[in-house]
Amino acid sequence: MKKDQSNLNIPLAERARPLSLDFFFGQEHLLGKGKPVRLMIESDTLSSFILWGPPGTGKTTIAKLIALNTKSEFFQINAVSSGVKEIREIISIATNNRQFHKKTILFIDEIHRFNKAQQDALLSAVESGLVILIGATTENPSFEVIPALRSRMRVFTLKELEKEDLEKIVKTALTKDKFLSERTITIRDLDFLLFVSGGDARTMLNILEAAVLQEKEKEKIELTKEVFENIIQQKNVLYDKDGEEHFNLISAFIKSIRGSDPDAALYWMARMLAGGEDPLFIARRMIILASEDIGNASPNALLLAEACFSAVAKIGMPEARIILAQCVTYLAASAKSNASYAALEKALSDVEQKPFYKVPLHLRNAPTALMKKLGYGKEYKYAHEYKDHFVEENYFPEEMKGTQYYFPTDLGQEKNLKERLALFWKKIKKYK
Repeated sequence: MKKDQSNLNIPLAERARPLSLDFFFGQEHLLGKGKPVRLMIESDTLSSFILWGPPGTGKTTIAKLIALNTKSEFFQINAVSSGVKEIREIISIATNNRQFHKKTILFIDEIHRFNKAQQDALLSAVESGLVILIGATTENPSFEVIPALRSRMRVFTLKELEKEDLEKIVKTALTKDKFLSERTITIRDLDFLLFVSGGDARTMLNILEAAVLQEKEKEKIELTKEVFENIIQQKNVLYDKDGEEHFNLISAFIKSIRGSDPDAALYWMARMLAGGEDPLFIARRMIILASEDIGNASPNALLLAEACFSAVAKIGMPEARIILAQCVTYLAASAKSNASYAALEKALSDVEQKPFYKVPLHLRNAPTALMKKLGYGKEYKYAHEYKDHFVEENYFPEEMKGTQYYFPTDLGQEKNLKERLALFWKKIKKYK
């Protein structure tokens, strides 16, 4: 599939889509060497999955790369404008394709907008492998995709693009796009362009193209903050005077909360809101922080952060800022502990570096008579039958007996957890 990059009726964001995995920037955890989505594409062994992530992070681009790099018939529909009729037509084509050993891929953008009946229409085809379904959504699939369909699909989470990824996308567009590469273009305020695009690559490229079109009669095009502001029709007062990028602001915000300074956190949040930042982006980051940096020192932090996200989504700006402020000040003032996060990292490190030891027999499930005969579940001690609902037992593979990842702190409510664990596991583990 060759693109006509001279056709300005096609937006730059579409013209700049990569034709190979080597020119896709970001999402290394999915598309890096040896990572799951890349492996499926390179080996042409696709199974149904959902791509979940913020706008402009590459969901549609990944789907189109699959269309270009796999031997399948590819269909793309949007859940807003399509329905059961279109689904049945594609399933009919897929049935015919199967007779000729040809795979059929259906990409549904905004799959969360399909109602239950529309999602139900996909179940049989997905379960039988008649159709390989790829869904893209900005919403949590746990809430927006019916369980029956979700259980038949893997869920891949896309991360927000890093500053370096966005810079590479801009550089590639300037050198590879026919319309842009024929001009001498200098971007004086790249950080400002990244900031106003909010990490959305599609928005960023649309603003870039509009700015170049505005200045195209000039022999040498210089794209400054003023040029970009004229494109997006915003007053200078909406942005900080230094034009600091989106990434620096959110970093300062998170670090201020982690450092227990509610005043600084409020200031950085105010800067983001004044600059037009999506309040849901801020709320989403606070949910992550509540678990990563506060954890069991104040478990209510995660509940409040989740409630904040839900309330902000329902209320909207400008009132949502009041809810955000309550959450920010609570998180910043809360006791901090990253013990649970640190414990997970240690466990993941063991999983990556050590063999996959067998599950001990007493911990195995024994749903059949044969499994029981083989000793599955034998001598398992049911904790609720013992004093304090605890019995000393080895829950690790025998080779890892006594391993400890979680070291709770003496801060906040985590101190109570530490004392309880120290009482129970005093012979095997150390909670000092």
